[in-house]
Amino acid sequence: MTDLSDYQQVLTPNYGVPPTIIVKGVGCELFGQDGARYLDLAGGIAVSALGHCHPGVVQALTEQANKVWHLSNVLANEPAIHLAKALVDATFADRVFFCNSGAEANEAAIKAARKAAFDVYGPEKIEIIAFNDAFHGRTIATVTAGGQP
Repeated sequence: MTDLSDYQQVLTPNYGVPPTIIVKGVGCELFGQDGARYLDLAGGIAVSALGHCHPGVVQALTEQANKVWHLSNVLANEPAIHLAKALVDATFADRVFFCNSGAEANEAAIKAARKAAFDVYGPEKIEIIAFNDAFHGRTIATVTAGGQP
């Protein structure tokens, strides 16, 4: 059986050593290897806040996995096109930019903000405001934005 000493031996403790190893999730609950039950307040770090093992999500994932498991946005695929159309129809946007992480989304937001500021104010307006000591991602730009040394 895997235990926390295995975790400590092979993984960097980004957020400290967790109290247990999660072995199952149902809805908004997580279950630890030690039998403890937890309310999942992290929700996939807000990227995939779908809960755990919902039958409809499991069915949709299984159906898609039987077709194509994963594609980069270098290639076109039907689910991405359908989702992009739905997002465009429901929002102000004409196009969609899919990314694979919060850091990538934050960097895209920084780039879009700088472009908009340049178009309106010229090259003088280049500063970006971000929360200090906050987590914005693990790229050089997003770590720097959070002010961590």
